Amino acid sequence: MPLGPFFAVQELYLDHHPWLQSLLRKHLGNREDAADLAHDTFVRVMRSELSPADLREPRGFLATVARGLVADLFRRRTLEQAYLEYLVALPEEQAPSPEDQAQAQQALLEVDALLRALPTKVRQAFLLAQLEELPYAEIARRLGVSHRTVSNYLTRAMEHCCLAMV
Repeated sequence: MPLGPFFAVQELYLDHHPWLQSLLRKHLGNREDAADLAHDTFVRVMRSELSPADLREPRGFLATVARGLVADLFRRRTLEQAYLEYLVALPEEQAPSPEDQAQAQQALLEVDALLRALPTKVRQAFLLAQLEELPYAEIARRLGVSHRTVSNYLTRAMEHCCLAMV
């Protein structure tokens, strides 16, 4: 990274980090999560193509990035909680080892991220087909689209999943 962008991010960080961390602490009610997400927000800024020096409303931009990270955090925790509840309901002899549990949890998070990258209707069609095993006609009815559109959605979703495996 050339020094110019580095100093722009440094200035953005010094000017807005305390404000952002305070904002996140109010929303999350947790100092540690707020600190982590404030840090992650600035990491995202550094990885983006956007130059911090070009931001007209830096706090608005930072708050938007942070809101996305908060949503990701809650989604991840919801997934983790659902998995833990599933594990508790299993008979002890069927419970996976801690290593298998960690691998399954990581796989769930990866699948969730993969599916979130799909447009909403494509993701919904895919989930209806895979989890509820609905026929194309029923998926089309539920989503208010044509049978051909459902076919296109599912092709797109499968293509997306296959490319992610490469």
